[in-house]
Amino acid sequence: MAAYELLLIGGGAGVGKTTVAWEVSAALRRRGTAHCFIEGDFMDQIHPAPEGDPHRSAITERNIAAVWSNYAALGQRRLVYSNTVSILDEAMIIRAMGGDEVRATRVLLTAEDTTVKQRLAQREIGSELDIHIERSLHMSRRLDEEAPAGTVRIPTDGRSVRDIALHVVGATTW
Repeated sequence: MAAYELLLIGGGAGVGKTTVAWEVSAALRRRGTAHCFIEGDFMDQIHPAPEGDPHRSAITERNIAAVWSNYAALGQRRLVYSNTVSILDEAMIIRAMGGDEVRATRVLLTAEDTTVKQRLAQREIGSELDIHIERSLHMSRRLDEEAPAGTVRIPTDGRSVRDIALHVVGATTW
């Protein structure tokens, strides 16, 4: 048995990653399953990017390691991590968790382009909606193409958050 378990929830903007991850956490709490949750969007929020780290991957890894070490010191063994590219960053996240005996489950949330556009239009109130939509659709295609073998794909169109979260939890052995 792995010392630690990692649930990676990825997908383009507008597929419901953060909302589903919070509901996954709630479902695990209802089951009495010990876990912790890191919303990856907060692990690299720095401007300008650190010198020599234009994609902010080094600062992301350091921040995950710092937060995870606090959780692990409290006896946590399971981490739910949500971020657009989390399924592609598995090796980095495992390194941040100490690199030893981590069993990962990768979940890629998906949605049709029309659903993504509608969801982003509802939440994006700034001046960059079109740019955000374009980036999200591009990233969704990239994630679909580059998802490692064994990644569980879960469509989110027309489904309740609770239903999706239960599907995500079911992809784990937790």
